[in-house]
Amino acid sequence: MNPVGILFLLFLLVPLVEIYFLIKVGSLIGAIPTIALVVFTALLGAMLLRFQGWATVQRTRTTMARGELPALEMLEGVLLLFAGALLLTPGFVTDAFGFVLLVPPLRQALIHWFIRKSDVRFQTFGEVPPHRSARHHTIEGEYRREDD
Repeated sequence: MNPVGILFLLFLLVPLVEIYFLIKVGSLIGAIPTIALVVFTALLGAMLLRFQGWATVQRTRTTMARGELPALEMLEGVLLLFAGALLLTPGFVTDAFGFVLLVPPLRQALIHWFIRKSDVRFQTFGEVPPHRSARHHTIEGEYRREDD
């Protein structure tokens, strides 16, 4: 299935699942407590998201101060942005997925799983990429042009 079809299916199914669970929970505890619970989870999620976001920013600054590329921290930021969107969406299922993304070990495990499954490779300065042989290397130096 192509990405557009998957997105269309998600935009169709997610609201239906959320409405189903809101009706089920509302019939068990009542309408007002259900609304209060949805608002509470959104506020709690926003507070936790803010805390996690600042922690990620601090790790990014530390990584950059060491002269390294903060690639993992950037991926964490993307997942935190996604978690925020899920937590602000009214409903219990999206809140559950949003809260899962706020747990740092689970978020980092998801990032490492994504890196293993994708073709993303990290290389530090000075390493020879695996697809190149050691014969191809750069020789640094200075030159001076002398006109004839």
